[in-house]
Amino acid sequence: MQADESTDILRRCAELIEGRTVTVLSGAGVSTASGIPDYRGEDGALRRRAPIQYREFVGEENARRRYWARSSVGWAWLKKRYPNDAHRAVAQLEEAGRVGAVVTQNVDELHQRAGSREVIDLHGRLSRVVCLKCGAIEMREELQERMLLSNPGWERLVAGMAPDGDAELAEETIAGFRIPACRRCGGILKPDVVFFGENVPSSRVSRALELVLGADVLLVLGSSLTVFSGYRFVLAAAERGIPVAIVNRGATRGDRLAEVTVNDRVESFLPRLVRTLAP
Repeated sequence: MQADESTDILRRCAELIEGRTVTVLSGAGVSTASGIPDYRGEDGALRRRAPIQYREFVGEENARRRYWARSSVGWAWLKKRYPNDAHRAVAQLEEAGRVGAVVTQNVDELHQRAGSREVIDLHGRLSRVVCLKCGAIEMREELQERMLLSNPGWERLVAGMAPDGDAELAEETIAGFRIPACRRCGGILKPDVVFFGENVPSSRVSRALELVLGADVLLVLGSSLTVFSGYRFVLAAAERGIPVAIVNRGATRGDRLAEVTVNDRVESFLPRLVRTLAP
């Protein structure tokens, strides 16, 4: 992008936001600068396979073994990731009264750690675990301690990292992993996130939609909008006549509906937007 073009797009985005209340819709591209891998490339195509499908997790013990074995390594790495300039910029815009809420497709809670207060975790949070039988909630860090006690030596494993706290382990390594169970009833434990093939809870969608339609502008950050769970909010905003601005590296499914599109990395563009909007 040429300097003059970049300046013009920055100005247009600032003019769209100035004096209006914004709801942010954020995707995986917001967290990649924190070192967290994404499922898709800049063209929106899948470059990594989802670690597991919901039906597979619920129905197959070996699938659960594979998930928790890989997660036990991935969690130790994921909890050491920190918010980047994009997360901090969104929090600054909220503090300034320009952003009213964040609807995020991410499950890492980095928006909250950066200081954002009004956050809807559309796909849940990896920091919580739920029992599918009795509904008991356990914090992921507590479960991590239990898993490492049941699987001596796993705390020393090193692996390549994948999206959503997943780690790349060989099948022969996974084979002997002891699967955790609910402490209350012995039921199946699942991370409190929406797996591929699972529906986002309707109450969460309704609240997110309320925040989107209650704003003056929808600002999409770091999402290709390929998945309908995020794209639906762009459709709803456009149908209601709410302006949409999109900042993403590469084209998105919602570009045709946006008043402003910015082909840039969010961690680079957002701090400049914050400075431009500063009084």
